Amino acid sequence: MLSGEAVIAIWNDIPADTREQFYDWHLHEHMPERVGIPGFRRGRRYIAIDADTRPEFFTLYELDTMQVAQGMDYANRLNDPTPATSHVTSRFQNTFRALSRVLVSHGPGSGGVLLTIRFGCDAQHIPGLKALVRAAGQAARITGAHFCQGDAAASAKPTTEYNDRTDIQPPPDCFILIEATDAEALSQIMLDRAMTGAGASGPYERGRYRLEYTRTKTAFAP
Repeated sequence: MLSGEAVIAIWNDIPADTREQFYDWHLHEHMPERVGIPGFRRGRRYIAIDADTRPEFFTLYELDTMQVAQGMDYANRLNDPTPATSHVTSRFQNTFRALSRVLVSHGPGSGGVLLTIRFGCDAQHIPGLKALVRAAGQAARITGAHFCQGDAAASAKPTTEYNDRTDIQPPPDCFILIEATDAEALSQIMLDRAMTGAGASGPYERGRYRLEYTRTKTAFAP
């Protein structure tokens, strides 16, 4: 299960000439900083496992509540980015960022691979989509099935870190995360037709990812 009632989900590409800087910054500065914020419980970064998956990277922060994502501690970081953060994020491409509520989180634990599906939805169809996600969580070798609803206003709130960024794309209305033990288990999860029947709207932006890095709660040391 996800650790908390809210998440911040970020999909992004990074050009080849910034990749080493990205890894060094994300491992040793950015993820420790973010997970050190009060109310942040865990951060995970994934990389695409096939050529069809774009953006290439997916980062997930798990939070106590949605109020943490909208609170002053997180805002202070966003409005006072480190020089490395300003430099590396200025190189991001094709970025989707969603501050989101967790509507369903089902399963025995984390998996080594992850399927993300971004799509449109409205409130009247959420109950049917919840049932669909719970059912997907019962499939073989699936360790977690999660359904999150984005908050467009919170996601789009202006901050210093995101000012003048041209890579930011509109956040998804909703997204599903399916965790599994292996990529073959993910390939068995074919939800598009069932999602449409439950009231979701496409296009369905699917990506398959492998876990690269996990950071649990720790104090940030500048």
